[in-house]
Amino acid sequence: MKRRSLMLSTLALLASAGIPCAAGAADYSVALAGNAFVTKAPDNATETIGDAGLGNWTSAATVTTLWFRMATAGSATLALDARLAGSSTSRIRVSVAGKDYDLTLSGTATKTYPIGTIAAAAPGYVRVDLQGLSKDGAYFGDVSALRVTTDVALNYANDPANYYWSRRGPSVHLGYTVPANTEYFYNEVTVPIGADKVGSYFMANGFNGGYFGIQVNGPSERRVLFSVWDADSGAKTTLVNKGANVVDNGFGGEGTGGQSYLPFGWVAGKTYGFLTRARPDGAGSTDFSAWFRAPEAGNTWRLIATWKRPQTTTYHAGVYSFVENFIDTNGYLERRAYFNRQWARNTAGTWTEITSARFTGDATATNGQRLDYAGGVDSGRFYLRNGGFFAGTVATNQTFARPATGTAPAVDVNTLPQ
Repeated sequence: MKRRSLMLSTLALLASAGIPCAAGAADYSVALAGNAFVTKAPDNATETIGDAGLGNWTSAATVTTLWFRMATAGSATLALDARLAGSSTSRIRVSVAGKDYDLTLSGTATKTYPIGTIAAAAPGYVRVDLQGLSKDGAYFGDVSALRVTTDVALNYANDPANYYWSRRGPSVHLGYTVPANTEYFYNEVTVPIGADKVGSYFMANGFNGGYFGIQVNGPSERRVLFSVWDADSGAKTTLVNKGANVVDNGFGGEGTGGQSYLPFGWVAGKTYGFLTRARPDGAGSTDFSAWFRAPEAGNTWRLIATWKRPQTTTYHAGVYSFVENFIDTNGYLERRAYFNRQWARNTAGTWTEITSARFTGDATATNGQRLDYAGGVDSGRFYLRNGGFFAGTVATNQTFARPATGTAPAVDVNTLPQ
């Protein structure tokens, strides 16, 4: 009954403002806390997105953007839930579907301010920009939600307990089935120019126990990262050896284990090689090793590290790749990577080409909190794409096949740096 009453009161308010609403339309409250980002701001910006939505809004140069997705073409009537604090009146601009709507905010109590009705010509995400115009105090206002009244089904983040993950965006994966006793796994990754956003992890060689790939850690910092989790019992993974200039330490947060990374300015548009080895040591542990190959370094193999995982006896299993964003404030940016020439080498020295991959997503994707993800085959290579609120979602839990190359990697495992 509460939702019904809320819908009726919003419809009445919009009707009183002369804004038409579809009969039988539903009212949705799209919280800024899980669906908005500060997309443009000066260096001294104070604006934040928190549990209550947009706050500390002081700069007219700042743009805050919110997205929601319409399942089909149709119309939607919009309104904004906002209040003032630190000013007695302000004017703000709402830009959506090619039109600008100027609103005057007043009063410290949250009010619903009608915006207007938009028409979407096709399914996909709708972008709504907020920008301040004028104020008589320190702040333009606090904005908690966008009201959307429509008879079209909407997708948006609506699980407050997981807004952090929703704002990071969906992670997507490619799962590979490798032959028994696979000791080495080879993969190549190419990140297209412009897809290398800060906060990206393009993971090439993942396996039960660890992962290996390249990251964008900051505007001027990039890494080649290789991590191995501690044993399931909590027994600690230990470093056996590492390559030159490689940093090693422990990690926590999403599990614990050993982390090693090489600061390296890899470049979008170039193709990099990744090789991992899983070898039981005969004493109840398994040594996991990782090597990296870069065209700007002569395509010679470089050791990242070897980690010993206790209470583990395995060759490669659960092999996969993924693309994720690990900075929630950058979750509105699009990322993409190509994965090609997957090969597995068993303990007898036989190379096998892997030409199929299972496309899956994390909970943010499968729970419908974000639908801006895709994967499959493009130009003969597997690809993964996420973020950016694009329209072309690809269904998860399907298997894709790429054309075989027929050429095993030129890797002499006996001369790899140790």
